[in-house]
Amino acid sequence: MNNILKVDPKSPDRRAIKRAAETLRAGGLVAFPTETVYGLGALALDPQAIRKIFTAKDRPDWDPLIVHVRDLAMAHTLMKRLLPQFELLASRFWPGPLTLVVEKNAQIPNEVTARRATVALRMPWHPVAAALLEVTDAPIAAPSANRFGRPSPTRVEHVAEDLGDRVDLILDAGPTPMGVESTVLDLTQSPPAILRPGGVSREQLEKVLGAVRLATGVADEAARAGLAAPGMTLKHYAPRALVELFENMEELQTRAAKLRDEGKRVGVLDSATTIERLAQTVFAQLRDLDAQGVETILCQLPAPQGLGLAVRDRLLRAAGKGSQT
Repeated sequence: MNNILKVDPKSPDRRAIKRAAETLRAGGLVAFPTETVYGLGALALDPQAIRKIFTAKDRPDWDPLIVHVRDLAMAHTLMKRLLPQFELLASRFWPGPLTLVVEKNAQIPNEVTARRATVALRMPWHPVAAALLEVTDAPIAAPSANRFGRPSPTRVEHVAEDLGDRVDLILDAGPTPMGVESTVLDLTQSPPAILRPGGVSREQLEKVLGAVRLATGVADEAARAGLAAPGMTLKHYAPRALVELFENMEELQTRAAKLRDEGKRVGVLDSATTIERLAQTVFAQLRDLDAQGVETILCQLPAPQGLGLAVRDRLLRAAGKGSQT
């Protein structure tokens, strides 16, 4: 594809970043890597450009977008008021995979926030994302660069497969380092609520804040009123194959043998590794098994601690059981 531009993930070429920034300022869409997954970016304060994101992804307008910022000063311009908790968390976890939900400033288009009075803000640390924000000199709204509901993209081929020519430019910096999305923490609730577990663990947050609540999934009917954060629906991140989940490997192996005896094409997610490695590869594995034409994907769930909570959340939603923990 002629809209893919390779860049060094550690030291991106300034000319490539300038071209991407010019594309954004012209109202276009740019897919770019963050430390979590590839994002599909548009200028956050340009309603027309934002609408292009929803069209490209086939994304419903009730699912809000995360706004990426260059620095704390840029984040402040998008907030209705400054919060001590926000400043504390930003000083501890930014730049990084933590998204903070706060009351929005009036300049943020309703298209970004699903017509809600809050906005989700994040400062990524990936060198390509950081450079793009620096050169663009404007906040960038960017959900994951995939078709709505599909496994998130951690490699450029995932972006190309799902979006292709729907994107003006794709920056290819290789696989993303973390592989699961950011944690989304709602600071407008008391105690603060994790709307989506991710790269910053509940345990890390509680060391800073004290008690933190874990929100449950949202059914589609309720979601249409406007979600507080992306990735909250009961079914999301889903491959085409049916996903079945197991707490232990013995049950999984028994089920795999039964399905194979019935002549079914079965794939098994490789979870015999560190949780960090599983997080890096979980979405790619789901996509690869889909590409192999399996009918059913069997997965062992990790324990709901640390990064395991995020991976468990993604697998539960891939199986349509996102309200569980």
